[in-house]
Amino acid sequence: MNQEPNSFMDRRHLLGNAAMGIGGIALGSLLQQESLAASATKWSPPSGTPGHQPKVKSVIWLFMNGGVSHMESFDPKPMLSKYAGREIKDTPFADALDPDKLAIERLVVPDANGQMRNTLYPLQVGFKKHGKSGIEVSDWFPNIARNVDKLAIVRSMWTTDSNHGAQAQFHSGRHRNDGDFPTLGAWVDYGLGSLNENLPQYISIGTRPYWNNRDGIYLGPKHNAVPLRIDPNNPLDFAKPQAGFSSDAKRVGFDLVHRLNTLRGSEYPHDPALEARIASYELAYRMQTAVPDVVDFSKESEATKKLYGLDRKETKSFGEQLLAARRFVERGVRFIQIQHGGGGAGAWDAHSKLKPNHEKNARAVDQPIAGLLEDLERTGLLDETLVVFATEFGRTPGTQGADGRDHHIFGFSVWMAGGGLKRGVVHGATDEIGFHAVKNRHYVTDIHATILHQLGLDSYQLEVPGRKRLEIDHGKAIREIIA
Repeated sequence: MNQEPNSFMDRRHLLGNAAMGIGGIALGSLLQQESLAASATKWSPPSGTPGHQPKVKSVIWLFMNGGVSHMESFDPKPMLSKYAGREIKDTPFADALDPDKLAIERLVVPDANGQMRNTLYPLQVGFKKHGKSGIEVSDWFPNIARNVDKLAIVRSMWTTDSNHGAQAQFHSGRHRNDGDFPTLGAWVDYGLGSLNENLPQYISIGTRPYWNNRDGIYLGPKHNAVPLRIDPNNPLDFAKPQAGFSSDAKRVGFDLVHRLNTLRGSEYPHDPALEARIASYELAYRMQTAVPDVVDFSKESEATKKLYGLDRKETKSFGEQLLAARRFVERGVRFIQIQHGGGGAGAWDAHSKLKPNHEKNARAVDQPIAGLLEDLERTGLLDETLVVFATEFGRTPGTQGADGRDHHIFGFSVWMAGGGLKRGVVHGATDEIGFHAVKNRHYVTDIHATILHQLGLDSYQLEVPGRKRLEIDHGKAIREIIA
């Protein structure tokens, strides 16, 4: 009787060991198959170093939520004013309505927006030529205009989602009907190693709409952007304990959590959620002192603050975000995503009252963006930083209601500035009424490919086993604007 418990344990161990043996054989077989498959495709995870000589170290991605009118920003179309009030079919540009040209739209949403608008609406703002390049820029952007010789403007963008899922599409390259896919920032974070272990390599600043608030997707949560506020007292969610703790007490708590996570990790060694949690805790601990210092502008000169518009109510918020971006770039952060006018459809979504809408939004971003470009140039950082000004789509040449423009996917504008790009150039073109991209047309992932190329990354080397990417996901670098 006294031997029964030991006998029982021996049998359990015997069965357990047998199961482990069978499981081990099965696991070994699976691992061998995976190894052979990996060998056959010659896949290996990114090394964290560029595959070719990079031209830039960091990206500042400025995204205007809602859809900026290309025709009232960086692609003037005087024919809109000449033929204002006429139906497109009754103008010399009737072929814009050719069904074959309109077929790129993936899905027409049955609501009041994202529809064809056929009565031409005149330009709501004037344009002037600026700089040595003589590029025309809207009067709503006078400060960016004085920096036009730093810009490479692409006037021939197109996309396929005519509703605000296009925000996610511009970031990921895929229509939302296809599912969720990693964003460009996540791919950069996945492909490159850290330049500063005390700061996140992918930061998101500003409000992100619900359809555009995830990044890593199948790359894993550790490649999600870290959301950040420009507030030295509270820059990160949950970064500060509610009660006061000494540094030693924080260290004790952190070490305990680390030991518990390590124990759990030994039980589930390949749990990506756990790995991401451990990494995030460790990074969060280091960021508690590093991040507040970056968003503390007390040591910046008054001239610098004024350059970004921190002295004016309408530009202060966005200016602080861009000044923080420059400070993060100085400290080696790879990808800083700043979204203006986020939440809902987006602040630039001018279905009515386009003129006051765009005047107000342009006033909020124009001085800070110009300040960023000039500050990066002054500090020598523009040579190693790529600044991108993007939006989800353009707006229709035709009017919506009395004084608005609808969503427009067939042609719109993006510009980039910084290291390795030509300066003061315009690439591509839309037709005479700004309807279709007709010369050197570029889908949104061509912007991705250009950015990756400048960072020294090859999109084709960033694929993940079991997640085959389509050719359109990779895009093609826009060689014509690369110096």
